[in-house]
Amino acid sequence: MKWKNVTIHKTADVSEKAEIGEGTRVWNNCQIRESANIGRNCILSKDVYVDHGVTVGSGVKIQNGVSVYHGVTIGDEVFLGPHCVFTNDFRPRAFNSNWQITKTQVRRGASVGAGAIIICGIELGEYCMVGAGAVVTKDVPPHGLVLGNPARLVGYVCQCGERSSEVGLKTKTYFCETCSSKEQHVERDL
Repeated sequence: MKWKNVTIHKTADVSEKAEIGEGTRVWNNCQIRESANIGRNCILSKDVYVDHGVTVGSGVKIQNGVSVYHGVTIGDEVFLGPHCVFTNDFRPRAFNSNWQITKTQVRRGASVGAGAIIICGIELGEYCMVGAGAVVTKDVPPHGLVLGNPARLVGYVCQCGERSSEVGLKTKTYFCETCSSKEQHVERDL
């Protein structure tokens, strides 16, 4: 076995040219392509697809049925909910032979809810949260909470994942009652 302390289910299809970090678990019917780089202590659940050249950070949890296409970069400690969708082409055509990949960046600690759609060319900020079924067409700020179709910024979440309460209208300071953290965020329309 090329990879140290890595669990790979017998039905998974993992390229020998992929890099997989220690402690990572790859489950039923996953496919990991050549030149993919998966960090340490990740969980790739049933039917996950990781395209060639994709980087997935450490401590990432990818739920059932998620495809991470070329051009998408996943940071450390990211959660990708079941059947969320990434795209990598703004103008898809079956007959276009010279299409261009449009990159998407998912920063550390971001969470994407079940069935959310992430349009290519955006950045999901650190510890942001995308609600289930949201269609994200614009960048999401760090700790931003976005919901709906199209996704709209409706508030902020703490690093622990709880919604933060606004405690200062002029300073845009938010407080988490669960873990008692206090953070400042820049208000932006999405």
